[in-house]
Amino acid sequence: MMQCLVVPHSTYPQCITRVEVASAPRWRLKTPSDHQLPPALMPLSSIFGAVFVVFLESNPRRLEQMALAVVVCDYECGLAQLEILCKQLYETTDTAVRHQAEKALVEFTNSPDCLSKCQLLLERGSSSYSQLLAATCLSKLVSRTSNPLPLEQRIDIRNYVLNYLATRPKLAAFVTQALIQLYARITKLGWFDCQKDDYVFRNVIGDVTRFLQDSVEHCIIGVTILSQLTNEINQADTTHPLTKHRKIASSFRDSSLFDIFTLSCNLLKQASGKNLNLNDESQHGLLMQLLKLSYNCLNYDFIGTSTDESSDDLCTVQIPTSWRSAFLDSSTLQLFFNLYHSIPPSLSPLVLSCLVQIASVRRSLFNNAERAKFLSHLVDGVKRILANPQCLPDPNNYHEFCRLLARLKSNYQLGELVKVENYPEVIRLIANFTVTSLQHWEFAPNSVHYLLSLWQRLAASVPYVKATEPHLLETYTPEVTKAYITSRLESVHVILRDGLEDPLDDAGLVQQQLDQLSTIGRCEYEKTCALLVQLFDQAAQTYQELLQSTNSSAMDITVQEGRLTWLVYIIGAVIGGRVSFASTDEQDAMDGELVCRVLQLMNLTDSRLAQAGNERLELAMLSFFEQFRKIYIGDQVQKSSKLYRRLSEVLGLNDETMVLSVFIGKIITNLKYWGQCEPITSKTLQLLNDLSLGYPSVRKLVKLSAVQFMLNNHTSEHFSFLGVNNQSNLSDMRCRTTFYTALGRLLMVDLGEDEDQFEQFMLPLTAAFEAVAQMLSTNTFNEQEAKRTLVGLVRDLRGIAFAFNAKTSFMMLFDWIYPTYMPILQRAIELWYHDPACTTPVLKLMAELVHNRSQRLQFDVSSPNGILLFRETSKMITTYGNRILTLGEVPKDQVYGVKLKGVSVCFAMLKAVLSGNYVNFGVFRLYGDDALDNALQTFIKLLLSIPHSDLLDYPKLSQSFYSLLEVLTQDHMNFIASLEPHVVMYILSSISEGLTALDTMVCTGCCSSLDHIVTYLFKQLSRSTKKRPAPMATDDRFLHIMQQHPEMIQQMLSTVLNIIIFEDCRNQWSMSRPLLGLILLNEKYFADLRNSIVNSQPPEKQQAMHLCFENLMEGIERNLLTKNRDRFTQNLSVFRREVNDSMKNSTYGVNSNDMMS
Repeated sequence: MMQCLVVPHSTYPQCITRVEVASAPRWRLKTPSDHQLPPALMPLSSIFGAVFVVFLESNPRRLEQMALAVVVCDYECGLAQLEILCKQLYETTDTAVRHQAEKALVEFTNSPDCLSKCQLLLERGSSSYSQLLAATCLSKLVSRTSNPLPLEQRIDIRNYVLNYLATRPKLAAFVTQALIQLYARITKLGWFDCQKDDYVFRNVIGDVTRFLQDSVEHCIIGVTILSQLTNEINQADTTHPLTKHRKIASSFRDSSLFDIFTLSCNLLKQASGKNLNLNDESQHGLLMQLLKLSYNCLNYDFIGTSTDESSDDLCTVQIPTSWRSAFLDSSTLQLFFNLYHSIPPSLSPLVLSCLVQIASVRRSLFNNAERAKFLSHLVDGVKRILANPQCLPDPNNYHEFCRLLARLKSNYQLGELVKVENYPEVIRLIANFTVTSLQHWEFAPNSVHYLLSLWQRLAASVPYVKATEPHLLETYTPEVTKAYITSRLESVHVILRDGLEDPLDDAGLVQQQLDQLSTIGRCEYEKTCALLVQLFDQAAQTYQELLQSTNSSAMDITVQEGRLTWLVYIIGAVIGGRVSFASTDEQDAMDGELVCRVLQLMNLTDSRLAQAGNERLELAMLSFFEQFRKIYIGDQVQKSSKLYRRLSEVLGLNDETMVLSVFIGKIITNLKYWGQCEPITSKTLQLLNDLSLGYPSVRKLVKLSAVQFMLNNHTSEHFSFLGVNNQSNLSDMRCRTTFYTALGRLLMVDLGEDEDQFEQFMLPLTAAFEAVAQMLSTNTFNEQEAKRTLVGLVRDLRGIAFAFNAKTSFMMLFDWIYPTYMPILQRAIELWYHDPACTTPVLKLMAELVHNRSQRLQFDVSSPNGILLFRETSKMITTYGNRILTLGEVPKDQVYGVKLKGVSVCFAMLKAVLSGNYVNFGVFRLYGDDALDNALQTFIKLLLSIPHSDLLDYPKLSQSFYSLLEVLTQDHMNFIASLEPHVVMYILSSISEGLTALDTMVCTGCCSSLDHIVTYLFKQLSRSTKKRPAPMATDDRFLHIMQQHPEMIQQMLSTVLNIIIFEDCRNQWSMSRPLLGLILLNEKYFADLRNSIVNSQPPEKQQAMHLCFENLMEGIERNLLTKNRDRFTQNLSVFRREVNDSMKNSTYGVNSNDMMS
């Protein structure tokens, strides 16, 4: 007898869930409980979601065989399909095919039975790609924060991965890496998980012991597991709280890391003691993994500082005190120096990376004698490398060695270095190495930074060194300075001849090196100055001869201009390196010699601008002027300086006013001839802006005829960059704001209440506004011309508005623009809302106009201008907001430029006007004016159109939003309370996420907003318990929302307490203000949270932790009066200090879900 059973997908079903009768009438229906699934089907029943049709006979053996055949057939087809998709994803060049494969595999990873499918892929998959897919999917499953896998299942996966790696040591490298990553992720996330009082994921060394005792391939896997685990635990990820990461990292550091480092050193010692065949790929790989493991241990973030890699030359490795033995024993240091000399160059960069970390060990790990001994061994090792430089031609080795040299001074004092026995020999070798490196400028240019950093720190230390031993820097720093200068000059011809990349094009790199050279060159300044004078005179004379010659080649002229460019940059740098307390009259006179030469060169080049100019040389001149301004222009300079005496003798520039006239002459010349060159124009205008900042220099500047010329003739006729150039982008007009900011400051000096002078100054802008108004009044106009004219105009006005920070001058500007020209700005927003290049400048101008900077917006008591200004602001925000929301979905890569930037400016504008204290917002509702409601409702619409993630992803948006929210919760809480529940929850969620933001300004704003909300809630609840008049309906609704969703406030209480106890809380005062209100609103929840934290501590520390919480609330009353708040803030400071002291030696974790998730 035979039956037809339909077996649907189910996870390990215990019985067949549905039975259907086939068409044959003689087949009999039986209930599901009559049939158990055959044993052979049990492991395979949940492979795929397909329905398996299984024919069952009365003969059990035959039944099982037939059923298994059908299931296996279906399984093989599904597996084959997955493997095809994997190959398409990783191998195909067809974008459409890859996209389809990716889509199908994403569905696979999100399927509910992904876990069992992944195991079967690992067991039965024939391609490495399918194994990679399985490992990647499992990593995602164990990492998810919602619906996490049970502990037993994670233990099973961990054990399965270890067995899988042990039985398959020759998997593809990327598969092995993915599986090890999976093991590391499970171990990290389960670090505090207990099973029968045992931390089940902490026996990491035990997990890899069997690998280390087996073949070389197994050893590689074992070492890689430890290396990857160390790296994984060291790195925070965005999906889990930083608090949880730091607790895991600290516990791992205290319980396992030193054992792992010791193991890696012991294995390296064993390896170095044997005659390894490093031509053997597996032995080479093992040594590389051991070195990576050692480096990861030494590179661990021991105290949670998360240093920025870009500043690694300043890094100190905060080795725990318990590691002292490893560093007091010189054998650890010698091990790595010996390895460097015994292994091939391909591996030695890793050794040097380890040495860089060892050289950076914190000073406080040693006492003075121990540190001197350690430094002596370190310097001996460096000397040995310099004496045998065979491996240094390798760029990676060279780079790491340069980093090692830089650490010698960043972590040790010059006074300590000079006491080292071999110091004279070592400093000579380092100087020779540096000179050789600088002369080979084309080799590893990014490494030069570290060498210059070493010499910069050495030179800066000279005035402070107290040791009697000679430092010899007076001998070697001039050699380094000379090598740098001459090598840069010699590079010019080679770069031009061979068409190489010019380092002068990398402004950041050049500036960084010049900043370092400024200190080095000031050491033995007489030699530096003599060298620069000699080289400059030679180059300038050659240049002049070439210009006067009729048969000189353009190449020769360009070479000399390149050399002069370097010299002008370097002269500017060494002048900028002047330190007032260490400078002498003789050095100021030397500066005068150099300045005279640059100004003479400037006169020569400016005379040729009508025929030709050199952009790089002009930028060097501007850099020189900026350095000169910082040092010799302003109050801090002695007017009797020898520099001015020398300028008077050579160029007839007798005082600062005459020097300023040279500055302004150069600025006008640049704006006239280089108006279409954005880099020169922007730097020239920045120089003008900087000059306009200092009050003494501004008083002198306005007396100059050249400045009066600029104030009276700021038109495109005289300054081409002010013209409407149809070839340029609208964004290229940004420099106009800088120009008019400077002009505005200069105008204000003597403006006073002279409206005629103001009107005269504004004539060009009045004409531009009239032209735009004329264009917009017609149906057919040149849209691009109108846009360009308007954008240039509003950028000009924004500069003036920014500069006018006094009431008198700002009111002149306000009366000029309102009401005459405000409709034009509103019309521009209506027409071009979709074009951010046009709307953003207009919105920024409006935001500047409503900003009550320096209390400049103070209207007379009889003036309605404050309310009228707000109406215009509301109209602009509403117009822009409603129109920008019609754009629909904007691509992610364009969303900030097209939408969010404008929204951010609107938020900033609304915040400025709401907090400006020149509008009484109560009158709007009183007189039925909907301007305030319109602006606030538009804000809500815009806010709801922005995902939470975007609020924190874009810094300018987050700062403007959270500062606006702070003002709204402070002054317009009734509006917040009247919002719909989903809007209130959105705002509270944004505050909750902002509390953990990295930007302290955002975090502080969130604390303030939360404090206002909590205070409002507390007051409403207090009123409801007293015999007071019935609250408004909005108050009732807000209270009801909070009572419906207590978890939101509770979560924020947990977050704030979490940050204060466990994190580096940089704004503790701000955090303390909402915390008291949160506690008073959630006393039961706070008690549970407190008990959870206390119980999570070791038994011997629980009493101390309980006492900390008792002291926190000591003397605190159930109110939010200022006196009570201040008492709580004081208690909190003591609480945080005591809790940190109590937990220093505790590696226990907090098991509370609220505190860890």
